[in-house]
Amino acid sequence: MTREEIEALALAMPATTKVIQWGASDVYKVGGKVFAICGDGLSFKVTPIGFEVLTHDGLGRQAPYCAKGHWVNIALERMEPEDAQGWLATAHSLMAAKLTKKLRAELGL
Repeated sequence: MTREEIEALALAMPATTKVIQWGASDVYKVGGKVFAICGDGLSFKVTPIGFEVLTHDGLGRQAPYCAKGHWVNIALERMEPEDAQGWLATAHSLMAAKLTKKLRAELGL
């Protein structure tokens, strides 16, 4: 996949914003909380079980600087669009769930 394809998938999620941070990384946020980072690969938030599966089967690796919080990094060339869409949706919902009820309501989540 390309960064442009990742951007289209991420920005299709409700209340998502994109900023450029940490050099030239595309950082996707919901309600100000980061749920995905696209640079050399795609780093995204996963569940503890998702972390184990994706890092132990060789598809992904622990995301640099974020692994303690169950973040995975997968090379863009190893991603399939359907998988990327599902992973981004999960990451988005995990981070949206951490927002206050008031903010979720304001964002229409």
